[in-house]
Amino acid sequence: MQDIVTRHWGRPVTAAEVDAALEEFPSDDLAPPHGLLVVALDGAEPVGCGGVRFLPDGIAELTRVHVVAPTRRRGIGAAVVRELEARAREAGRTLVRLDTRDDSVEARAMYARLGYREVPPFNDAPYSDHWFEKRLAQ
Repeated sequence: MQDIVTRHWGRPVTAAEVDAALEEFPSDDLAPPHGLLVVALDGAEPVGCGGVRFLPDGIAELTRVHVVAPTRRRGIGAAVVRELEARAREAGRTLVRLDTRDDSVEARAMYARLGYREVPPFNDAPYSDHWFEKRLAQ
């Protein structure tokens, strides 16, 4: 969260600002049966994560997909997304959605490579600028 908030504000952020962001956008629902959070490890070191929410009508929503800066460009983000898609498929979801910001240029490129297409907004997330979706093969 520190990296995300720092990027948004364009400056180093305080612990209080990170705490405020976590309070404003909680992830309490990223646990069964409503969702889950996966963590990518390099040995015992966490290097990435991602969450999926299981929504009604066969929809899954990806969130909190992040890879720590020193380990980017090694395919970790794509591996996290593929794992989340597999978990969504196992949970009976057929459509995956996500939203992201303008400054998440690398993430938007990754989603496009993974077959996500940009769509009109499907939520009113205050910090989102781009919305994507992908149909899952069953």
